[in-house]
Amino acid sequence: MLFTDEDFELVVLSLSRMTFLTCKEKFILLNKLDSLHSLSILSIEDISTICERKTKASWDAEFTINSAKRDQKYLSKLGISWLLYGDARFPRMLEQIADPPFLLYYRGDISIMSKPGVSVVGTRKITGESIKACVEFAKDACRNGVNVISGLAFGVDKKAHEGALEAYYEADDASKVGRTIAVLPGAIDQIVPYTHRKLALDILRSGGLILSEYPPGVYAEPFRFIERNRIIAGLSEATVVIQAPPGSGAMLTAEFAVGYDREVMFHKACFSESSLRISAFEKARLTELAKKNKSDRNKLKNDPELFVNDGAPVIEDYADFIKCLCEAPGKRGQNG
Repeated sequence: MLFTDEDFELVVLSLSRMTFLTCKEKFILLNKLDSLHSLSILSIEDISTICERKTKASWDAEFTINSAKRDQKYLSKLGISWLLYGDARFPRMLEQIADPPFLLYYRGDISIMSKPGVSVVGTRKITGESIKACVEFAKDACRNGVNVISGLAFGVDKKAHEGALEAYYEADDASKVGRTIAVLPGAIDQIVPYTHRKLALDILRSGGLILSEYPPGVYAEPFRFIERNRIIAGLSEATVVIQAPPGSGAMLTAEFAVGYDREVMFHKACFSESSLRISAFEKARLTELAKKNKSDRNKLKNDPELFVNDGAPVIEDYADFIKCLCEAPGKRGQNG
């Protein structure tokens, strides 16, 4: 690779838009190129040969490169930076997962990724007890110098970010507290939900970070929420589920974390009377749908109670979370 700096950036931004390739395949291709022109003359057959995998994907080199040129200008205008997998600043925890992002687009202080973090996830329809539990957990984590990672969604995500922000603004010495990191299911210029734009701005003002693997203009779609969840799970050594009914997106994040060999814990609020009532309703709904749809049968397996029965620990608060991290595997479970 003997790229000029501008060519290298445009090639990398172009590869980021080639969604039919894996991270590994993008690097294989990158290592075969020496200029933007060398990418522009490749056919889909050439790409298949280089990557040793036949693909029938639609490939328009001119369109992709022109999109990358627009991205380059737009990123500069909005103050959005990017990190390539393997960069010294790329989150080490995220490098270790099986399906890492090729690029991370970000706004904010990327250096905070050197601090430890905890992923906090849960339902959008959060109940009163879980609201308090979530805010207190996030607040205590940040007070202990730990970053809180979530997805900027309604419910648990929002409360996790807000708890972290409270810790920052109440701190006598802000340099000693953790920050909060929001991972988006679309591009950074497409804040979802729209009403959380102020929350996103507050995260940046506090020295936090907003991340996405998607280039400018990419909207959040259902499958991208799932892709986003794998990054939330991959960014920390532990995922804490505050409240989540069976089959929810938060439980998919927990499943990703298990697949990455990371800790998964459930807050006791997940098994409060109100939470269990919601879970029972959702379980009944999925059971009915599962009679006709295999995907709904699979969702039934993503049940907090089943995770706990398999040995996932239940924690009371952040202090208990720290204690649990030091315990032997399998010591807890069975709903505490």
